[in-house]
Amino acid sequence: MGFVPGHLDSPDAAATAGAPPAARGGWPGWVRRAADSVWAPSPVAIKRYALAGLLASVFIILTGAAVRLSKSGLGCPDWPQCTAHSLVAGGDHGDSLIHRWIEFGNRLVTDAIFAAAVLVFVAAWRYREDGRRRRDLVWLAAAQPGAIVAQAIIGGIVVLTKLNPGWVSVHYLASAALVAAAVALYVRCQEGTGPPRPLVRPEVRLISLAVVGAVALMLAAGTVVTGTGPLAGARSVPRYPLPLTGVTQLHADIGWLLGGLVIALVLALRLGSAPRRAVWLGWLLLVLVAVQGSIGYGQYFSGLPAGVVWVHEVGAAAIWVTALLLPYALRERARGFTDGSQARPVTRNPAGIGSIGGAAPPPEAVPSAAVLSRSEPSASERDRAEGA
Repeated sequence: MGFVPGHLDSPDAAATAGAPPAARGGWPGWVRRAADSVWAPSPVAIKRYALAGLLASVFIILTGAAVRLSKSGLGCPDWPQCTAHSLVAGGDHGDSLIHRWIEFGNRLVTDAIFAAAVLVFVAAWRYREDGRRRRDLVWLAAAQPGAIVAQAIIGGIVVLTKLNPGWVSVHYLASAALVAAAVALYVRCQEGTGPPRPLVRPEVRLISLAVVGAVALMLAAGTVVTGTGPLAGARSVPRYPLPLTGVTQLHADIGWLLGGLVIALVLALRLGSAPRRAVWLGWLLLVLVAVQGSIGYGQYFSGLPAGVVWVHEVGAAAIWVTALLLPYALRERARGFTDGSQARPVTRNPAGIGSIGGAAPPPEAVPSAAVLSRSEPSASERDRAEGA
């Protein structure tokens, strides 16, 4: 038996030798647990971090909408400083004090969310599944701080161009893309690494993708409506040279198209024995679209009050997240083994609907892809057998 150094002569000391500094003693228990959840995240911890990143990315949209609708976009007329003479919202330069603090507060929120996005990335980088790093999770997590940096740069261009409506639209759509990446990370961290296996017919999945496209188109049209109407900012702020009635009608037409696609999707999910989660998401999306349409018509005929328009923005974010989740609910990914083979696909169907159901067998009882290929005859072999 060899010599064991004194600082590793106990199991607890040896176990914490490779741990982060906060876990080696001298820190409160909650700090050690928080450090461990980032440095050595469990599957539950990485899911929570992904959910936090998703909520933060949605929060960016809502705070940005508050800045726009309160006409505080030029509250800080300079970038990266608030004014030419101050980093913070102070002094007598720029817009009114309340507008300065709304815009400056939005910048502080962005800084805090960027720090949270970095934590999500570190957790994804440190996460191991069967002793291996999940590269797909790392790339999706890296997209979050990268997108926030891009947003900050675009936001600076928006300020320096005095709220040019084109750049404002790009800024909003970049936020929507960040939400899409956050949704993908949240879903993928709960899945395996095997190839995707559809749980519904191709036509149903095509309708779900058409719904995502229609929602994206509706979001883009919404930025044009805002950039054309009175809520684009003060009178001096440039606007799209378009008729407000025309772009509003276009936005409404896209909403009706989306409503028809969602109704078709709900019927297809209900009649096609789709997984229960997908059916639930379909009904939720239908309700959200109906409520959103009611709010949209209400805000238009009531003169576009800023508070109601902000609620409309909340609904748009909820619809976007729900629409993005639906295609993921229509397929599954099996867990991979350490030798690179994949488990036999088994439908995870809590309702027991469909031709394949029930719980998956334990991993050791599932044959690899190579064994399956040897034990199951090919289509041509079955045809020859039937002909004989």
